[in-house]
Amino acid sequence: MNQELYQYYIIDRVHRGLRSDWKEDLAGAYSALGLSPEERMVRRFEAACAKETPVIHPLEQIAMRRTLRKLPDVLTEQEWADVRKDHYVHELGYVSNLSPDYEKTIAEGLLARRESVTSSQKRIIDAIIGLCDRYRDEAVRMGRDDLVSVFTQVPRYGARNFREALQFFRILHFALWLEGDYHNTVGRFDQYMYPYFQKDMEAGLYTKETALELVEDFFLSFNKDSDLYVGVQQGDNGQSMVLSGKLADGSEGFNELSELCLLASRNLKLIDPKINLRVNKNTPLKLYEKGTELTKVGLGFPQYSNDDIVIEGLTKLGYDYADAVNYVVAACWEFIIPGVGNDIANIGAVNFPKLVDEVLRAYLPTGGDFAGLLQAVKAAIQTECDRQTATIQNVWFLPSPFMDLLRDAKKYNNFGLHGCGIASAADALAAVKEYVFDKKAVTPERLFAALDTDWANDPELLHLLRYEAPKMGRNDDRADNMGAFILGTFADALDGKKNDLGGVWRAGTGTAMYYLWHARDLGATADGRRAGEPFGTNFSPNLFTEIPGPLSDIQSFTKQDLSRTINGGPLTLEFAAGIFNRPESIGKVAMLIKHFVERGGHQLQLNAVNLDAMKDAQKHPERYQQLVVRIWGWSAYFVELDRDFQNHVMARQEYAV
Repeated sequence: MNQELYQYYIIDRVHRGLRSDWKEDLAGAYSALGLSPEERMVRRFEAACAKETPVIHPLEQIAMRRTLRKLPDVLTEQEWADVRKDHYVHELGYVSNLSPDYEKTIAEGLLARRESVTSSQKRIIDAIIGLCDRYRDEAVRMGRDDLVSVFTQVPRYGARNFREALQFFRILHFALWLEGDYHNTVGRFDQYMYPYFQKDMEAGLYTKETALELVEDFFLSFNKDSDLYVGVQQGDNGQSMVLSGKLADGSEGFNELSELCLLASRNLKLIDPKINLRVNKNTPLKLYEKGTELTKVGLGFPQYSNDDIVIEGLTKLGYDYADAVNYVVAACWEFIIPGVGNDIANIGAVNFPKLVDEVLRAYLPTGGDFAGLLQAVKAAIQTECDRQTATIQNVWFLPSPFMDLLRDAKKYNNFGLHGCGIASAADALAAVKEYVFDKKAVTPERLFAALDTDWANDPELLHLLRYEAPKMGRNDDRADNMGAFILGTFADALDGKKNDLGGVWRAGTGTAMYYLWHARDLGATADGRRAGEPFGTNFSPNLFTEIPGPLSDIQSFTKQDLSRTINGGPLTLEFAAGIFNRPESIGKVAMLIKHFVERGGHQLQLNAVNLDAMKDAQKHPERYQQLVVRIWGWSAYFVELDRDFQNHVMARQEYAV
């Protein structure tokens, strides 16, 4: 690691003070001219490239950073309002959460691509080349002959070596953000970059140490501008990198570059790029140990995805096997296809605890049996899925000519719904079955009185339902089977549905930010949850569930048919950071991960957390600028988070092994 470069970009953040504001009202000017949305996007991109000032740190090998702050919008507020009258606008209305095909353009160069693209894309290519030429001129001025050579070749022409390929990626990735696209993912980096790496290593151009230094410089580039990238919180920027995994011929994809990426991430301890490992039942324990070495440093990754379940689930949904085997993750965990995917994998979320609560209140007074209650829950989930799929029609995005340049087709147009609060809803059903129906120890009247007062007048019932009732995470079939029922019902409710783009709807086990948002306005629930108390993150237990250990957690959350809810959403396990001080802990955690995969888990995310450090960081944030925590599908610097997110991380159960 180059310590001076790290100090400049990560600790001191000197480069942020060199940025300027873009103060023009582009939207108003474009509106007055009556320009089309596509023309507006192209003109803003051309202007942004022209306004960017080439700045190169004397020691960096991978150049290019933002000198402009926020990009001005291309539509006025009134124009956005007019669009929303007739369309569903997802999030910001700009294209997001896609994985481009970097490989083709890095190999061919922009001039070759320019021969067969639209006029808008030709203008964008010209603007990119113009900006890179000014970077080359700056390199000439500085006497940086190495960068002069790189920028003379790329992006005009295809990369000839590993360094040119890395710089080319940086140019493409930089340009996507400059177009206004966001949550731009990295894809299967160790696969499309490996030929360049392998060729240079075989030629003796690098040792393992010098190659690692170059990869570390490349990883630093993801963190230069990430404070400018949009998200729910700082750090939620989608720069997800996928390593390893099955290849089309059935062989394993882990290679020397994969290993260098794990080492670079471990050495730098940065929140980007976010590392994801694809694994399967044949993955050797040694790879899990390498992943656990990265977990140990406390970044909240790698996140693991199980090829055996994911590829099967995607093919069930209609993805061609050749595409499914090449899957990557979107910004957080959602499974998407690079180069040909146009999925909106996070278009909505179902609040399961709320649905269960509404059904309990309507059904229990009727005196019906538990089988009837489950049918009522099933009907409620179906109705909610019908409502959401009917509401999300005529989806509209601003054009993104450059993103389209990096995709051969929009082959898949599927929409994904998150399933929020699965454990809370399952626990509520299990508790009602146990105490209202089977043991008849709690009457509906007593239950509703307690819920309506947030347990104020019935602490005994609170204790019973919160701590003694069946819970997912304890390897208790009574709760786990309810979780399977909810997931199966969710998948059934979306099965066969088509969206207005001709794609299918995908059920998932993720929550995104809804574990806070959906819970804030929901009163006390029958699982013993208090009013407003957050749900567990993604496919994980309630925060207050007392769990014997990580093994029971894994057992609970691998009993379901997860291939049917394959939009993504991991089981999250928190480990006390101190356990990794024991030499045997790496092997034990690795065996837990392997056990999870062998049991058919679809996605797993592990954290090493230090509760004392987080408590102190809330009091003295200036002392903990580099303290990293995992939020849901992304990692962040703890002190940059809102207090609600900080508190949720601190409330999660810490395991030991």
